[in-house]
Amino acid sequence: MKSESSQNIEVDRELVLPGELLAEGKFKAGSGTYMENGKIFAAQLGIKSIRSNFVNVVPLAGQYIPKVGDQVIGMIIDIGPSNWLTEINSPYPAPLHITEAPWRVDFGDTARYLKVGDVILAKVLMVDEVKHIQVTMKERGLRKLQGGQIIEIPHSKVPRVIGRNGSMIQMIKEYTNCRIIVGQNGRIWLDGDANDIAIAAKAIRTIDREAQCLGLTERLKEFLESSKKNRRTG
Repeated sequence: MKSESSQNIEVDRELVLPGELLAEGKFKAGSGTYMENGKIFAAQLGIKSIRSNFVNVVPLAGQYIPKVGDQVIGMIIDIGPSNWLTEINSPYPAPLHITEAPWRVDFGDTARYLKVGDVILAKVLMVDEVKHIQVTMKERGLRKLQGGQIIEIPHSKVPRVIGRNGSMIQMIKEYTNCRIIVGQNGRIWLDGDANDIAIAAKAIRTIDREAQCLGLTERLKEFLESSKKNRRTG
């Protein structure tokens, strides 16, 4: 007989099909689900997740749809006299206006601060009903990202990479000594020793590939411990 904690883990990693019955009774319909006659069904292919009595289905793939407050990693793709156009791995472009930059920028002087190809850490400031988006860099910690390496995963896998209360990403940081920033749009910035970056990137790719598998945290810890030991003895 499986323990209650084991059952909870399985529920959190269960692959479900559209129209599949997910729950009934005390539960509430969350994202990726719908309710019919008091029962909750999957509205899309994805991973079943239950949090605080809300049943959700996290899609396996799909484009990132920005939400206000999301931290994103963007790339500058165009420059105007009063803004920069940022690509945030979404169907919709995201302008960064000079009034939302962390510098005092004069009109027409935008190219002095950010150039096409630069990578920035920003936050989604506004999304209106027709998907006009604005991002900001004025909050603490938001900045231009220099050096390092960018990898991309499906945005739906971001919560698994972060882990419960940040446990997964913290474990990767501790074993690799890398600085890691995770964007809600599925972009991840890694900085550190080249070998450590390679190990961290491999760990993240493993999470992307095996997000729904049981025992992933334990296997990942073993991989990181083994990689760290090999670095010391190599």
